[in-house]
Amino acid sequence: MEKAVKSQIGVSSRLSVAPMMDWTDRHCRYLHRLLSGRALLYTEMVTAPALVRGGALHLLDHDTAEHPVALQLGGSNPKELAQAARLGADAGYDEINLNCGCPSDRVQSGTFGAVLMREPARVAQCVRAMRDAVDVPVTVKCRIGVDEQDPETVLPEFLAQIVAAGCERVTIHARKAWLKGLSPKENRDIPPLDYDLVMRMKGLFPNLHISINGGIASLTQAQEMLDAGLDGVMIGRAAYHQPADILCSADRLIFGAGTDTTAEAAVMSMLPYIEAHLQGGGRLHQITRHMLGLFAGRPGARGWRRVLSEGATRPDAGPVLVETAMSHITALEDRAQAV
Repeated sequence: MEKAVKSQIGVSSRLSVAPMMDWTDRHCRYLHRLLSGRALLYTEMVTAPALVRGGALHLLDHDTAEHPVALQLGGSNPKELAQAARLGADAGYDEINLNCGCPSDRVQSGTFGAVLMREPARVAQCVRAMRDAVDVPVTVKCRIGVDEQDPETVLPEFLAQIVAAGCERVTIHARKAWLKGLSPKENRDIPPLDYDLVMRMKGLFPNLHISINGGIASLTQAQEMLDAGLDGVMIGRAAYHQPADILCSADRLIFGAGTDTTAEAAVMSMLPYIEAHLQGGGRLHQITRHMLGLFAGRPGARGWRRVLSEGATRPDAGPVLVETAMSHITALEDRAQAV
């Protein structure tokens, strides 16, 4: 059973959508799954203390339609991470991922995230404890280094230790994280990308499944990375802001199976999901805020965004508002076809 899960997730991780705080919640993941049936989806980071000490098990809620889906955990205590991993596996997640890349002050104060690049031995202990606790794959997402570290030295050592602890798959954000002096947003843009270093890691660790993350904004670029010998590509902001561009053709182009989806079909499939959410006491904007970029670059996209942005927070907003927003897309495209 474990081998079958690892094999399936390994294939899905050829293309994944990055875990992004405040963005990749369950509603976002449901939408992304409508666009691609095969890409691996990740939760926002959930801290192990919130689950183990705080009992915040609602953070594990997800729809069965989201699979394959991975839970990303934040933490640095092996015992606590093992407990949190077990809770995640019991909740049905297909993979448990340890965050060693987030540079935010809040994460640093909890001694996890990118600061763990300084403590590979502790990360190895965490990985081993999590592996012992669950049957699903345990993976790591990291940076190439932090602050004054020399990535050429620290990254191979970091990878060697987590591989020895049983990690078989890692996603490397190909930038350093500067823990002092740069904001989390600046850490996503300012430190230079070093794709070549990540490529060299594949040569040093041929049996380690390595996915690359950072600055990748198209399926063409993703395929180039795969053709160069990497095992997977993780896309973050582009997959969120232009989800149709990244995901609608992914099953065919990246996985070699399935047919392309459309943003229009995804919107129609979201309507019953929205209705169920509203009946459960939710609000429309909790879902539609993730849908604003669906038609990015297409005629009518501005009207689509405007209708949803202005109307979705109203107490009575529902599926009719989404259909009204869709009319901006269909009306302009019908007019273009008529011409």
